[in-house]
Amino acid sequence: MFNHIADAVKSPMLIKLRDNLSFARFEVLKVYSTLTAIEQLLGSGTIQPGYTLLDSSSGIYAYSLALACHRYGMKCRIIASRTVDKALLVQLQILGAEVEQVQSGGNLKMDQSRRVERIKEILASESDVYWMRQYHDTIHYNGYQPIAKQIVRELGGEAVTIVGGVGSGCSTGGVARSLREAGYPAELIGVQPFGSVTFASEKIDDPGIIIAGIGSAIPFENVKHALYDQIHWVSFQYGMSATVALLKRHAIFAGLSSGCGYLVASAESLKHPDRQYIVIGADTGHRYVDDVYSRHAEALNIDALAPSEITTASEISFPWSFARWNRRELSQFN
Repeated sequence: MFNHIADAVKSPMLIKLRDNLSFARFEVLKVYSTLTAIEQLLGSGTIQPGYTLLDSSSGIYAYSLALACHRYGMKCRIIASRTVDKALLVQLQILGAEVEQVQSGGNLKMDQSRRVERIKEILASESDVYWMRQYHDTIHYNGYQPIAKQIVRELGGEAVTIVGGVGSGCSTGGVARSLREAGYPAELIGVQPFGSVTFASEKIDDPGIIIAGIGSAIPFENVKHALYDQIHWVSFQYGMSATVALLKRHAIFAGLSSGCGYLVASAESLKHPDRQYIVIGADTGHRYVDDVYSRHAEALNIDALAPSEITTASEISFPWSFARWNRRELSQFN
């Protein structure tokens, strides 16, 4: 029996979709890493019981931090955008988190920048407040070691490729790094939206909806580019189509980033039947009913979709491109 809901939902369920393709279904992805980070920060004396833990998020991390603070009896403060989902906002408030919604700057870059500036204002004027720095501190990688062990245990040590959104880099990167450190030669495929600076697609706008959770309009310091073997840039329309297909084919109700990962892993696993592929499913589909699932009639047949291979940043093009990244630094992609 679990002592807290955070302990119950921190681990994924591994679901086999076909012989060499599985889905790691999280209810909310970042709970494990957030619990681990708080535990380690308390253990090192960096934070003390009763501190306020602060960060910028309008999605998965906000909920994960609120759950972890509830678990450890810490105060929680979230700097969110005006567009934060109402169901999430209400849960955060009931969990005891103080949520401050910053006025939108008109685009994602301005929105993210304003939230970071607001955090810096709070740190300069208040005490006993700790910025968790989910986009900057590599401590957030540490919580994915147990998930890597679970994958090894359930797959029996077969060669594996992890596929999922890049985001801050800590989730997909953390799982792959932990597998490699344990002696398993894991490959890592990262998924990016168009418009993200993280892997050089910032000059290409998506006419649909920017998939903000797996990319960023401002630099994230804890993305380790050299962990990745491939990078795929996926449009909203293709991601939406794959998210709908994931529910239709496998009855998995998941978020948009999960659909993007499923699109990529489904294609790659067919090309390499001797290798196991695991899609990181970051969350459930509830936040995406209006923007994704209600548009199911517009969904394309994902079996007819294929990426264009590119070798330089200038070649990135709509609606789906991929590069053999080969564990290089961003500066080497030109």
